[in-house]
Amino acid sequence: MKKILVWDIPTRTGHWLLVTAFILAFLTGDGEEWRLVHVAAGYAVAGIIAFRIFWGMAGTRYARFTSFLFSPRAAFGYLGKLLKGKPDHWVGHNPAGSYAIYALVLLGLATTASGFAVYAEIGGEWLEEAHDVLSYTMLGMVCFHLLGVIVSSRLHRENLVRSMLDGYKRGKSEEAIETGKSLWIVAPVLSAILASLLVFVT
Repeated sequence: MKKILVWDIPTRTGHWLLVTAFILAFLTGDGEEWRLVHVAAGYAVAGIIAFRIFWGMAGTRYARFTSFLFSPRAAFGYLGKLLKGKPDHWVGHNPAGSYAIYALVLLGLATTASGFAVYAEIGGEWLEEAHDVLSYTMLGMVCFHLLGVIVSSRLHRENLVRSMLDGYKRGKSEEAIETGKSLWIVAPVLSAILASLLVFVT
């Protein structure tokens, strides 16, 4: 086992952009003073998730959804071993973590869709309440995800936060992804997201 490249640059960039956009949207959700910032952050969340869905089909090995399609039985089996302090090591997403990823994608889409409807004054007060519930549910899922990262990092003696910064984890040479294969996608995708923000906000 040695350090190998697992997470490509688009995956890592999208991850931290989503973290930043969600935090900004959540903190500016109350009051009219920060309304446009909240809306812009919400559109950013939607745009980043849309890219993640695309990259989940066209990206490198561990970014693809097909690499972390696990049954509920596999997820509960992993959690059982995690509680016993002896979880299996996965190069990519583990079975339990994969469900957190899917939940965050779905919650992100639902939250931004309801937020857009509220901003466009479609629906009514119930929709605004639904948007709030979805936002807090997503925050709860984020906290659950962070807890899993902390526990897994400790048990595997592997810094999973750092791996999402530099892209490296422990594994075999043949399990690594190709260096630089996905660099071409970063600039146009980020430009498209920023352009979309300017269009929607103005």
